Parts: sequence; structure tokens; C-alpha cells
Amino acid sequence: MKFDELDEKMRVFETAHDLCVLPGVFMVARIDGRGFTRLTKEVHAFESPFDVRFRDLMVATTGHLMESGFRVVYGYTQSDEISLLFHPDEDTFGRKTRKLNSVLAGEASAKFSLLLGDLGTFDCRICELPNAGLVRDYFRWRSEDAVRNALNAHCYWSLRREGKNVAEATAMLTRLSVAEKNELLFQRGVNFNDVPNWQKRGTGLYRETYAKEARDPRTGETVLAERRRLKVDYELPMKDAYDAFILSLLEGVAR
Repeated sequence: MKFDELDEKMRVFETAHDLCVLPGVFMVARIDGRGFTRLTKEVHAFESPFDVRFRDLMVATTGHLMESGFRVVYGYTQSDEISLLFHPDEDTFGRKTRKLNSVLAGEASAKFSLLLGDLGTFDCRICELPNAGLVRDYFRWRSEDAVRNALNAHCYWSLRREGKNVAEATAMLTRLSVAEKNELLFQRGVNFNDVPNWQKRGTGLYRETYAKEARDPRTGETVLAERRRLKVDYELPMKDAYDAFILSLLEGVAR
């Protein structure tokens, strides 16, 4: 059998279940760390519940993904997860989900591992969102999750520092309301409102326009030229203001 015939025969087994995101459907990639609790708490012992060093690793990994050949409108990271909102016209790999998932997971794993100096792996899934309202809701969901996780983490580690073991700290937090958790922290000298916003809301990355001095080659004069750069935002808005922010990003790329 000639190679071309063999290639055609076998290729179908590799591509038979290829799925593609339909044109006009928004794509968001959700990229999550695998086994990061052990990696960050035991192997490398980052500070709990939050460590600026780990935050910066995740921000740098997110920035790398946004510059890795895809048209990404917005990157968001909290804890060990990253969400990427693609431009509506993104068509790399023909929008095949298996290709997007494997390449993005590989890029994230490689970049994070190089930065950490140790093996860190990620998985990836593509969320298919048919309208801008669901894109807004997706990022509102991840933002609300960040707030919930931050409150729980600060409570849990406050109890652990008091000598409670894993089971005791977990049991004490079970069935506590949000108000009760805030009070638990307040009694220990922590006002959750004063916790840094990047811990409560995550970090956003998006492109901004700025003015940069340049030299006009025709006249030799110094002029201001518009440039684009990736902005890292540690002070994201919350709730309805965050909804409006996400929708404004979509308006900026509307067809």
C-alpha cells in the first residue's frame, strides 16, 4: 500500500470525532492547573492563602497565552485557573476543539513550568457561548467564584494558624453564611473588605492604547504615536460594573 493510501486510510481514525465551534459562537477557553494543591502547598510551599509569587506566575502564563498566536480579547486568572475570551472571528485550526484544547494546555504547561523551574500541568476545555450575554455571565460566574474562594481560604487558613487541623477547620466553616465568615475574620483582626482586590476578584489582562514618543522619519521631529500593549489589571470592578466592563470589551471587537 502506498503511503498516500495508508495516510488516507488511517487519518479517519484520528479525525472521526473532530468537533468544531460554529461560526458566530463565542469561544472561551478555561485552563486549570492539575494537582496544584500539592504543587503549591507541599512541593513549593507558597504562602497561604495567597502568594504574590504564584499570582505573578499565573499572570505571566496568561500573558503568554494571549501572545501565542491566537486573537484573545481578554484574559482572566484567579487561583490556578485561566479564562481566555477569543475574538469572535478567531479561526485558528478551523475552530477544532481538540486542537485548541491540546495546544492551549500545552502552551500553559510549558510556560508555567519554565517560570517555576518545576513541572506544572494544565488541562483545557472550550466553552461555546452563543451570545454576548452568556459571555458576560461566564466571567461574572468566575469573578463570583473568586470572591467565594477568597473568603473561604482566608477563614480556613486563619483557623489553621490557630492550630486547627484540616478536619477541624473544615468542620467549623461548614454551613456558615457569608456574613458569619466575615465575622469570623473580623474577630481575628481581618476586615475582608480590606483584602487586596486581586485576591477577591482575580486579575484581568487586556490590550490598551497608549501614546509613545516617536521620531517622524520625514521631518525628524518628535511626535506622539499610538501603540497597543497588554495591560494587567489588579483592580477589576465587581458585580454590575464588571458586567459592563466585559460587555465593553465585546463592543470593541464587534463586527
